[in-house]
Amino acid sequence: MTEPVDASDEPLPRLPPRAPSSHKGDYGRVLVVGGSRGMAGAAALAGMAALRSGAGLVTVASPASVQPTVASFSPGYMTLPLVEDDYGMADFACSVELAEALERFDVWAIGPGLGRSDGVTELVAQLYRQAPRPMVVDADGLNALAAALERNPQALNNPPAPRVLTPHPGEYARLAGTAAGESSVQRGRSAAALSQRDELGRTVIVLKGHQSIIADGRRFAVNQTGNPGMATGGTGDCLTGIIAGLLAQGLEPWDAARLGARVHGLAGDLAADELGQVSLIAGDLLTFLPKAFQRLASG
Repeated sequence: MTEPVDASDEPLPRLPPRAPSSHKGDYGRVLVVGGSRGMAGAAALAGMAALRSGAGLVTVASPASVQPTVASFSPGYMTLPLVEDDYGMADFACSVELAEALERFDVWAIGPGLGRSDGVTELVAQLYRQAPRPMVVDADGLNALAAALERNPQALNNPPAPRVLTPHPGEYARLAGTAAGESSVQRGRSAAALSQRDELGRTVIVLKGHQSIIADGRRFAVNQTGNPGMATGGTGDCLTGIIAGLLAQGLEPWDAARLGARVHGLAGDLAADELGQVSLIAGDLLTFLPKAFQRLASG
């Protein structure tokens, strides 16, 4: 990249108003691939967050043994059983079934609760290389990509469609091979450098944490919402679903990532104002997402 990487001053994007004649198909079809034995809730949180963020149709694909548990969390999304291994994780054999779904969904979200295995690594790497739709990758999806990078240093290069990666600092270090630094500028430029591995400019990095960084290969933004009460299991899964839901409604990856980080943190702030930081849990973000979107729309 020849352009300087610096902080962006672009205004926060807004979702367009909904036409009175619109229907669910107008707001996108999201497929969440996640969950495993003992971690069904992660996939469910991502699916519910995508719905709360405006996606028209959401399907959660999870190993067959946990599908009933995933389905029990919400009647709003559909579920899809996946072939699993002896440990209740998605088996690489399910790549055949998922390959048939590549064109059926507008956005893919991969990783929440998937677990770690050689089969998961191969599955995520293949879908990352082949899915012709925007994709959000989080949690064990990122761990799988890091493992794939050890075998093939070009694994992140030039995917066939936009990708949004949402690592926390530990996941980021495994992907990038180095820490991102401490200051906002250091983290922003480091995240942009990771994004630059995609020479086509289709990859956005959301480096989670206090004042999360959103970066592509040319610029970065610093999110100012959120609080320490969100340092609890499942909040990252919610962010995955939020960004996927915004992508499904037609936002570009850079805009979906920035708006997603803002509304995610704002939902956490609204929840903390009412419930306190100590008792805040991931499900509270789902409860306060409607108010967060209303606040941003009126601001």
